Amino acid sequence: MNKETSTRYYTPEDYLKLEETAEYKNEYRDGEIIPMAGGTTNHNEIALNFCTDFKVTLRGQGYKIYMGDVRLWIPQYRIYTYPDMMVIQGTPIYAGTGTTTVTNPLMIVEVLSKSTKDYDCTDKFRYYRSLPEFTEYVLIDQYEPYIEQYTKTAENKWLFTVYDSSEATLSLNSINFQISLETIYDGIDWNSDEQ
Repeated sequence: MNKETSTRYYTPEDYLKLEETAEYKNEYRDGEIIPMAGGTTNHNEIALNFCTDFKVTLRGQGYKIYMGDVRLWIPQYRIYTYPDMMVIQGTPIYAGTGTTTVTNPLMIVEVLSKSTKDYDCTDKFRYYRSLPEFTEYVLIDQYEPYIEQYTKTAENKWLFTVYDSSEATLSLNSINFQISLETIYDGIDWNSDEQ
């Protein structure tokens, strides 16, 4: 059997139609549909802690933060994906006619899982960097107090910062916002066997 015929390729329109009725979220990567891994309770807790603090602190300042269910279109690479958290300054720019897919995040936050860590840190970051408004990327480890932050400083230049202590405070560069790792990791069960 020819290997090329074993993989089915879809148009973006096919994917969007299938995604409307899908039981689980899927990514679209230039013709392929890839099922997304399910989240853990720790993953969810971390995302909720970050979003709640962000929303309360920056209320009325023109930022919108979206969790997990809002899709992102990356036209250069023909990718639809669902970042854990996206921040948009001002008005969302939508792809298509609905309000389910955006194109202009200022910042993206991913909570790392064992199954997605390598992809989130490499290829996915490269895809995100093709978005003109995108200037900050935060990767939060869910298994220990550890955060990596990438901030765009100039064209093709990114500053890398590590936070590896529960006493540290994450300070965003693209937005006037600080959050302690203690707040991000509040309620996390470090002894959990979650994958």
